[in-house]
Amino acid sequence: MSATVRIDIRQLPHGEGLALPEYQSAHAAGLDLLAAVPQGSPLILLPGQRALVPTGLTIALPSGYEAQVRPRSGLASKHGVTVLNAPGTVDADYRGEIAVLLINHGDAPFPISRGERIAQMVITSVVRAELVLAASLSTTHRGSGGFGSTGL
Repeated sequence: MSATVRIDIRQLPHGEGLALPEYQSAHAAGLDLLAAVPQGSPLILLPGQRALVPTGLTIALPSGYEAQVRPRSGLASKHGVTVLNAPGTVDADYRGEIAVLLINHGDAPFPISRGERIAQMVITSVVRAELVLAASLSTTHRGSGGFGSTGL
């Protein structure tokens, strides 16, 4: 069973009239974020181009939580459009507008219209690390093997 956390959300003037983020199925992990671009003036994302797309939303996460902004699989598979800094992180002390950095890896211009689902937001708990300086680290079978070191 999933836990529930209360999050205050505010729509900015350019986001008014858009639906609030919502889960699209009973077991969905992400809430869909919508583009808050002007009505009738889609943002055209050319191949290779990136753009910071506004959502018209601000949130107040409780301490100990973060929001991760992740790509929508349908946009990526059908159009090559994805979140460039995936996952983007919204920290608990951030109160500015949530914006989505999209990039078009496809070969055709991609129009982003008002209200289009552009990303998903996953709310998750955060564990903070206490870093302890050590003279050496425990050994493991893998050791310092990096990229590809566990493959065939």
